Amino acid sequence: MSERIEEWLLAAEYILAHGNPNVLLCERGIRTFETYTRNTLDLAAVAVAKKESHLPVIVDPSQGCGRADLVVALCCGAVAMGADGLLVEVHPNPAEALSDGQQQVDFASFKKLASALPPFLTATKKTWLKPSGLRTSGATGEASYASFP
Repeated sequence: MSERIEEWLLAAEYILAHGNPNVLLCERGIRTFETYTRNTLDLAAVAVAKKESHLPVIVDPSQGCGRADLVVALCCGAVAMGADGLLVEVHPNPAEALSDGQQQVDFASFKKLASALPPFLTATKKTWLKPSGLRTSGATGEASYASFP
């Protein structure tokens, strides 16, 4: 949360250099002096990582700001910045989530997200993955969705 972009990229390269080829970069917020959101999603880091690295970059706006009401806008921004995927926390009733309910979108908000993204996906020449990208945790009802290659 408090590392510089250079440190983030070098940490990934260190893992690659030591034999693990299964590395991707995930932007999920940085610590700042701002208190309106829990973290600050650094979309500039996405653009830098896409420019400076060969690795895929995904964005987790749920953790990145800690507020469900900002997730749709941040997802659109992440796609516009060139992100290769999104990790979105979804719950049928966020108020009943076992943890982090304030950052989880409900099904209606996820549907709104799915409707908002196509123009951004088209502009960046990205496409949705098939629904097999949906992963759920049966115990909590929480779901994550990696949206595009």
